[in-house]
Amino acid sequence: MQAGVVKTKLCRKEFDCTGCRFDRALRRMAEENRNRSASDPVAAGKRGRIVYWADRLKELPVHRRPCLHHLKGRIAFRSCNNAYGCSDCEFDQYFQDQYVVHAVLKPVGMQKVQGIKIPQGVYLHRGHAWAGMAPDGQVRIGLDDFAARLLGQMDRIDLPLMGKQLQQDLAGIQMHRDDLTAKVLAPVSGVVTAFNPKMRENPAALPADPYGDGWLLMVQPTNLREELRSLQMGEEATTFMETEITELYQALEPHLGPLAADGGNLADDLLGNLPPSIWEAISHQILKS
Repeated sequence: MQAGVVKTKLCRKEFDCTGCRFDRALRRMAEENRNRSASDPVAAGKRGRIVYWADRLKELPVHRRPCLHHLKGRIAFRSCNNAYGCSDCEFDQYFQDQYVVHAVLKPVGMQKVQGIKIPQGVYLHRGHAWAGMAPDGQVRIGLDDFAARLLGQMDRIDLPLMGKQLQQDLAGIQMHRDDLTAKVLAPVSGVVTAFNPKMRENPAALPADPYGDGWLLMVQPTNLREELRSLQMGEEATTFMETEITELYQALEPHLGPLAADGGNLADDLLGNLPPSIWEAISHQILKS
């Protein structure tokens, strides 16, 4: 549509052209028209005007040819200097690497249990880390809303460097608050391919968006199919969270009483009101560490 091949057509497949029947049909028509133009008359009507979108854009001067990533709304205008040969374009390779790492997670929907957000499309670990599928088979890892809100604002988050091997159910991330430390178990096994620099620079921002800008790590999984069986998703995640909230109330009531709830929902930074020894004990209970 942006190339002017068709008048109006919105993409509902997140620009995954390989799985788009409409794109396949246009490509077939464009190829037929290209083969016929040398000897036979071009078909009449709209069908005869169908050309491949890249061919249409290449009719523009080079400095006016929009980069494919601009057409997808990912970057400001940038001209394409490689005749839409993305497979051997250095900028495309660089952009894909960065986009995989820094793209913000957009859950399909959000369920709430007593104010705690549980996004659809991600897996929850019993230690309250989450795992979400990312492009190229990688997995994005973070701390779920339950743990992020209870632990409150961290002073420092120690994230493993790229190349570090994580093992499911073993500590892979350390959260620091004052002189207190809480360890987060890895939800899946794999090699760290990236970490979120924002969380190193401003760890206090994590509770505001734990499933988006607050992601922590990206890993290349090594045993994903088997390990996903031990994680929670959908109704299982909701039931799991309900149980965790009940157990938390039971643990907090001797120390906080009615402060544990705020209008029927869990209050933020509950553990910040506890003595250090109780903070560590309950944070270990929550994170299963």
